[in-house]
Amino acid sequence: MSLTVSDDLLRRARSGEVSDADFVACVRDSLPYAWQVISEVAGRSRRTPDGFADNRVPPPDEAARGQLLRALAGDAMRGALERHFDVRLAFQNCHRVAAFVPDAPGAAERYATFVSPRAQLLNQSPELVDC
Repeated sequence: MSLTVSDDLLRRARSGEVSDADFVACVRDSLPYAWQVISEVAGRSRRTPDGFADNRVPPPDEAARGQLLRALAGDAMRGALERHFDVRLAFQNCHRVAAFVPDAPGAAERYATFVSPRAQLLNQSPELVDC
């Protein structure tokens, strides 16, 4: 299961829309490793001149790796995290998470380069075969 949803939040979702804040809190509480990595990368991206930061440290275990995969593979979760942190997220090789500040100089070009097939191929290594 991706998220641990409280009875109250589930009840509210069944009866109508749920706020981004409530959804983001659910993601934060359900996927703490993913939250930590994404919030750290997003925060660092705001402190760099080009609005870019990434994480290259592999997760400590498969449970943590699974959290990153779930957080970034789900459109609703990824979108909510991008809106919450006001960044665009990108993901390579089950742990390389990057954040791009949308209005930073050159951000669109840097994002396009990061998500290109060339960048994906260059980011491969024997250690990532089971990724």
